[in-house]
Amino acid sequence: MTLTPRVAALLLVPPLMWAGNAVVGRMLADSVPPMRLNALRWAAALLILLPLAWRAFATAKHRALMREGWPHLLARGGLGLGAYNSLQYLALQTSSPINVTLIASSMPVWMLLVGLVRHGERPRRVQWLGAVVSTLGVLAVLLRGNTTQLSWLRVVSRELCTLLRALSWSIYSWMLVRPPPSMQGDARPDWNWAEFLAVQIAFGLLWSSAATGAEVALGAQAGAWTAWHWAALAFIAIGPSVLAYRCWGVGVAAAGPTPAAFFANLTPLFATLLAAMLLVEPPRLYHGVAFVLIVAGIAVSSRR
Repeated sequence: MTLTPRVAALLLVPPLMWAGNAVVGRMLADSVPPMRLNALRWAAALLILLPLAWRAFATAKHRALMREGWPHLLARGGLGLGAYNSLQYLALQTSSPINVTLIASSMPVWMLLVGLVRHGERPRRVQWLGAVVSTLGVLAVLLRGNTTQLSWLRVVSRELCTLLRALSWSIYSWMLVRPPPSMQGDARPDWNWAEFLAVQIAFGLLWSSAATGAEVALGAQAGAWTAWHWAALAFIAIGPSVLAYRCWGVGVAAAGPTPAAFFANLTPLFATLLAAMLLVEPPRLYHGVAFVLIVAGIAVSSRR
């Protein structure tokens, strides 16, 4: 597995899209309940993919493959599409996009730990060093260059959501490169990338629909939809959903889940810049410091 310029470019797309997703999700927080937003997002993404992925659902052969591999596919859909994204929109109800993207600071550590515990992958020293350096860059954004901000960094419910998101995404990413025997070699379904993603979405929607039903039962109310809501839904269905997941899948397969995780550290930096533009707040010096540290962590972790 090698980190080439092409792979690096692919891995830059997901954090940019996910940062935009966090900012838009925060904008929708007051008018669309989080579980409903996640379900609508993936339902729209599935409709977008169907022209490329219809074969996975239309033929008896491929439906049989889904029945055989349903435990793995259900887990992937639940972790990568259901839990991960629902927890983000839930956190955005009370947190800013920058705080929610705290996930990027813990992602490399979770990746290393999941690889060690579940797959016996022993991280190299430079990978641990890269995780520390990149995390310092993310902290520079979170603390806004002021260490006194540590006083308000408390682990409350919304921060716990981000940590659970980190764990679910780390397991999901390892599942991409370490599938069960039914998804390896000659037994692997001959689905293209769109079909694989559409199947994951279909299984993820089972989780999202159940969560939405529980949300409705608990009395969650949605506001009236406007043209802005539909435009926002179109963005999160295309960019963070289809485009980002495609680039992430190719990037993880090419570079491995641990090096790819360091690119997720760019998410809070991009979220900061996007929020600054939308809120007409100019970038600060600590944004530049954070960028240097994050890129340095990626470079260090990728050394052979």
